[in-house]
Amino acid sequence: MAIPDNTPIIIGAGQKTWHAIDASRTPVDALYEAGAAAIADVGSSRLVDAIDAVAMIRFIADTTPGIGALFPRNPGSQLAHRLGIKGAAHFQGTIGGNTPQYLVNHFAGKLAHGEHRAVLLAGAELLATLFAALRSGADIAAWAAGAQQEPPTVGQERDGHNATELDHGLYEPINTYPLFENSLRHHLGVSQAQHTAHIAEICSRMSRVAAGNPHAWRPHFQSAAEISTVAQNNRYIGYPYTRAMNPILAVDMAAAVIMTTVGKARALGIDPSQWIYLRGGADVNDIWYVSERPTLHHSPAINLAWNAVSAHAGITLDEITCFDIYSCFPSAVQVACNAIGLSPLDPRGVTVTGGLPCFGGPGNNYSLHAIAEMVTTLRGPGGGAGPAHGLVTANGLYLTKHSLGLYSTEPPKQPWADIDNGALQQPIDAAPRLALAAAPEGPATIESYTVGFGREGPRQGIVIARNDAGERVVANTANDAATLNALMAQDPIGQRGKVRTQDGINILDF
Repeated sequence: MAIPDNTPIIIGAGQKTWHAIDASRTPVDALYEAGAAAIADVGSSRLVDAIDAVAMIRFIADTTPGIGALFPRNPGSQLAHRLGIKGAAHFQGTIGGNTPQYLVNHFAGKLAHGEHRAVLLAGAELLATLFAALRSGADIAAWAAGAQQEPPTVGQERDGHNATELDHGLYEPINTYPLFENSLRHHLGVSQAQHTAHIAEICSRMSRVAAGNPHAWRPHFQSAAEISTVAQNNRYIGYPYTRAMNPILAVDMAAAVIMTTVGKARALGIDPSQWIYLRGGADVNDIWYVSERPTLHHSPAINLAWNAVSAHAGITLDEITCFDIYSCFPSAVQVACNAIGLSPLDPRGVTVTGGLPCFGGPGNNYSLHAIAEMVTTLRGPGGGAGPAHGLVTANGLYLTKHSLGLYSTEPPKQPWADIDNGALQQPIDAAPRLALAAAPEGPATIESYTVGFGREGPRQGIVIARNDAGERVVANTANDAATLNALMAQDPIGQRGKVRTQDGINILDF
């Protein structure tokens, strides 16, 4: 069957990583280098004139009071000017690690329906330089220069936590994802030592991929023993995660991809060997607030999205050549793998980049690097001898927002059709959720826990529990060393405790 002209494809990808701190490099400079690399990758002198939409991945610090003012309000406008793109519409995504894949899915539909000719997606994070500048007082005022009117936002803007979660420390992912991990370990019925060895092996295998990736921030292999051993330079961040199991936020990185349709690519004379087909993309959210989820170690949304994408593309899990499973923390990898039926130790691997703890975790933009790397992998020897298929899963907030994309060197066997994300979302929205206890007092059973660490040692215990009325309880523990050490040593899931309120904070004594 002839490939329909409106079939969406990716035709260009570019990535840049700068290990040397340089306060004179602005976010727009970084975007320009990645965008120029993606345009050069396409190899068509007429491409720039065809681009009529520029979509930006929002800077992770953009909504932080005081910090957001350091960034340009419409970097896409400045990027387009630098690249010679004229008359393009400008867009930006929401906050969340799912955003790059969400935008690919969104604009694939727009391209297929003729609303755009070619789209440039770009994102950059200069967090290593930003943090250094905040420490040293270096002048980065030039970062915010340029057009100040924000472009339209694609996606839903919504806080990822409720007030109770915020009050008890669940704003920071380093506190929330360990709760998923400990719930998962208890569900599996394995010891703390066994599970630590397992998640360390997952991270070690990702580090082997990073070691061979020139774009990786930490291109070094680490053994499972190194990753799991607590040491001065590998302390706990949130139990049971050592520093080596956490994403590297302080990176300077940028990525860009260019999308168009088969018909436009033909008209521009782009070699079909450059084309990577999006065979299907889906976006589904889990129950929005962590405290309302009946279980903490499952993702019905990823399962629904994967089944829909696989059926839509006619490609099974066994046919996937390579994966990039979102890897902000080991629990995110395992929950996603469980939802699609993949072992996190599958010999095909779970990452093409090296994963967020090793490749780097550039804010909202990691998955744009994953997509760019997937394009390169599928085109090259890593894609295999026959048709090559790659799956990218992207996760925003706290295993909350999920966007999946299935990429292929092989064209689809049917004309483009949008997946109905609304229909996929319905069973999640209709699913029962737990009521959050407003002012809990009395007995409660622990369902998961973590201990947050500072540089000097354990500093905060966080527990998720359920009271005798079946309501969910979010609480802290006493923060003395004896309590926090007991919390880690005793594996308290299933134990009973008593909740009290102190200065507006729920405290669980166990």
